[in-house]
Amino acid sequence: MSGGMGITLPPGGVLLGLGCDLVEVERIHGVLERHADRFLKRTFTDEEQAYCSGLKHPHKHYAARWAAKEAVSKAFSTGIGGHLEWTSISVYHGSRHEPLVRLDAKAQALLESLGGTGVLLSLSHTETHAMAVAALVRS
Repeated sequence: MSGGMGITLPPGGVLLGLGCDLVEVERIHGVLERHADRFLKRTFTDEEQAYCSGLKHPHKHYAARWAAKEAVSKAFSTGIGGHLEWTSISVYHGSRHEPLVRLDAKAQALLESLGGTGVLLSLSHTETHAMAVAALVRS
């Protein structure tokens, strides 16, 4: 089974969790306009802020990352809060510009405690919506 994002699951590879999220881009745009500094610092890593802020329509990319964080937290079955912080999950790009997930130490330990070896992620956005699908895998 191929993950399509640089991780190939051999025969016997296991899908440990699956999560998805859909968010209205305008919702994130509004929060950015009203509470930019506080919202950015609380929700997005420096890496994510550097990437999104340099783009023509940053709010669309922040919305996709918001959806990614929600999707990953749902794949963990924890949500954001006790086990994962917003900044526990960081989205960056691989060599083919594919979305990849970087976990902080606490989230990485949680993944390993579940027997996981990686997180697969798919993102998309339109003018009005951003979505993400995340899978926890053991290869």
